[in-house]
Amino acid sequence: MTATSNAGRCSFLGAGPGDPGLLTLRAVDVLTTADVLIADPMTAAAVRSHCPAGVQVHHPAEENDLDVAKLVADAVRAGKHVVRTVDGDPGLDGCAAEEMLCCARAGIPFELIPGVAQSVGVPAYAGVPLRGSHGADLRFVDAAALLSGQQVDLGAPETTLVVRTTLGQLPATANALVANGRKPESALSATLSGTTTRQRTFTSTLATIAADLKAARVLPSPVSAPVDPATPVIAVVGDQVAHRASHSWFETKPLFGWNVLVPRTKEQAHGLSEQLRSYGAVPQEVPTIAVEPPRTPQQMERAIKGLVTGRYEWIAFTSVNAVKAVREKFEEYGLDARAFAGIKVAAVGETTAQALVDFGVKPDLVPSGEQSAAGLLEDWPPYDPVFDPIDRVLLPRADIATETLVAGLVELGWEVDDVTAYRTVRASPPPAETREAIKGGGFDAVLFTSSSTVRNLVGIAGKPHNVTIIACIGPATAKTAEEHGLRVDVMAPAPSASALAQALADFGAGRRDAAVAAGEPVYRPSERRPGSRRKAAR
Repeated sequence: MTATSNAGRCSFLGAGPGDPGLLTLRAVDVLTTADVLIADPMTAAAVRSHCPAGVQVHHPAEENDLDVAKLVADAVRAGKHVVRTVDGDPGLDGCAAEEMLCCARAGIPFELIPGVAQSVGVPAYAGVPLRGSHGADLRFVDAAALLSGQQVDLGAPETTLVVRTTLGQLPATANALVANGRKPESALSATLSGTTTRQRTFTSTLATIAADLKAARVLPSPVSAPVDPATPVIAVVGDQVAHRASHSWFETKPLFGWNVLVPRTKEQAHGLSEQLRSYGAVPQEVPTIAVEPPRTPQQMERAIKGLVTGRYEWIAFTSVNAVKAVREKFEEYGLDARAFAGIKVAAVGETTAQALVDFGVKPDLVPSGEQSAAGLLEDWPPYDPVFDPIDRVLLPRADIATETLVAGLVELGWEVDDVTAYRTVRASPPPAETREAIKGGGFDAVLFTSSSTVRNLVGIAGKPHNVTIIACIGPATAKTAEEHGLRVDVMAPAPSASALAQALADFGAGRRDAAVAAGEPVYRPSERRPGSRRKAAR
């Protein structure tokens, strides 16, 4: 992005505690106009996604010699908009306060966009309300002051304390709170990686937190593989911690923290990935199919001409790719959605229908039941020579599509122009680290939405590890998975991507409920359980 003609400025922006969804509307708006982005590490990826493609990016945590104040001053004086993002809220960040002071002294215009503070947002995601109905006192405690040996006023015994520290310093912080007057049996919650899908919360007391973290193999012990001791921790001390048992809403999502492989492109998987995120999962899209133009484009050219000249009564779209192929041909010929005037339009499902709406076309027919070719045929009217002046249907689709829809339409009395609008070919292999994760058990689940996704994923990346939960959209896809040596764990009750995601969520909820009922820790399928070895699930 080039510098604007307006005077430069600097925006100090709170990026929240980690969840990208906690960015404010104002923050997103400001990020879209950034020329220079200076980002704190935890939320850098989230804020970068809202910036223009040409934004200049700096990471102070990685650039040891970076002089932030000089960078801001030089860029602003050059007429650029600098956005300095801070994890949490800039008003509670000492470094941001110092940088704002430098701007003020240099006469550099700046603004401050508040964000969700980590000390407030993380307890909310952990299910620990900071105030009860009786409105007890609340204090935010400086762990550095505690650990330096200073006497810190912690208020009355019923005061709720919020302490920001690190995992390695947490036991010493707990001891310092006791030394400053808190009872050793005071309840404590400690949350790591708060508001992200890697969040973990431990409930303990000031006296026992160190032992509990070692038992959970988080802090160092003779047999543990500990978490990085520099990991930030938000600790809450007080009676409010007891509410976590009933208020925990984030970590109890059915697929919380699950790495789910979605063998689709980002465009195709958008709705499915959003649904998985709502269940707490971390979806990763891996394209297994690439779309290419037909080898002989003349067939599509004749079809588009027939569409414009009134050859068809209906046009039926069975995929988003079909919509895209027709739209590209329209643009090539200087046409737009108005060319559909007088033609009835059908879509095989809601995702395809939305692609048409985005094109400016409202479908006349979408299946009321099953979102498939069979479902579309259930609602398709038979040809009536009295009411239908034209008996022909245009069906632009993939070169490997089945004949179900064509046969069904012919049986209903329609003539069908079955046109190859695009070809599907096997995609290129994903990066090596993704292939290793697939074969080595790094994914908790994989969603197969067609037989071709099974064949192509195994072909380009290898067979998923036997700890990975295999979820299939229907019997045909499940049969293909089994033919490739995969154990099918989940089957969608209806042949739709939405139903498949819901089925996986129900499966995950069942696993969680069973573990909780047995008094056992809740593990993701890919996690190595302490004291046990992985065994083949077959």
